[in-house]
Amino acid sequence: MTVRDMIYGIYARILTSQCQHLPNHIAIIQDGNRRYARTQGISAAEGHRAGADTTEKMLDWARELGIRHITLYCFSTENFTRSREEVDELITLFREELDRVVEDPRIHTNRIRVQVLGDRSLLPTDLLASVERAEKVTREYGNYFINLALAYGGRNEIVRAAKDLLGQVKGGRLRAEEIDPAMIEHQLYSEKQIPPVDLIVRTGNEHRTSNFLPWLANGNECAVYFCAPNWPAFRKVDLLRAIRVYDQRIRLQKGKTSGV
Repeated sequence: MTVRDMIYGIYARILTSQCQHLPNHIAIIQDGNRRYARTQGISAAEGHRAGADTTEKMLDWARELGIRHITLYCFSTENFTRSREEVDELITLFREELDRVVEDPRIHTNRIRVQVLGDRSLLPTDLLASVERAEKVTREYGNYFINLALAYGGRNEIVRAAKDLLGQVKGGRLRAEEIDPAMIEHQLYSEKQIPPVDLIVRTGNEHRTSNFLPWLANGNECAVYFCAPNWPAFRKVDLLRAIRVYDQRIRLQKGKTSGV
């Protein structure tokens, strides 16, 4: 172990000790795979695969900390405008990762449920089959939850829910005056166990949330943490720093409530 590793370990323990309040649900915008690839002199495909390796590590860190819900912004509806080659490479990567879920002992030992958000009508048939297989295999699990946002757009998600409710009104199964926030949330996530977002993390030195989970995040006024490292370079201390931001927010709220 190097001196740097020792210092890193000590800093991680200090950060952990500073976080008295853990978020139940963290949503992560994994940004910077392509920028990382350019800095390393590797292809975009290799950058995405480096990002996938970081995702696996981060999920282990989160589980060790006791965070039950993680939502990952994997692929937006806008990402379909990228080059055909890059989109195909990403689709292949997603399919491979989802297929690994079926055999991954960590998934079954820790009873982790995998759920996918997004417009499934936009997914290729082979990827959709992998999505459905991973969800089916883990459907009865409930200790931890990994939500993958694929072909996802926050506004698109709400629009689709509104259209479904409008169809129910037209069909006479629902009256317009009965529609309320609880009903919309049920329409959005009725088949999935996804609680409000407590913390959004975005890497790659971008300071925007890109319309990610607007109903569960913005509506819940969650904490937000932006950090400089591109996603493949994201470390455990970066996750702990993000959690510290959430912890500070909760402490501030409690202080206001108590009149301190």
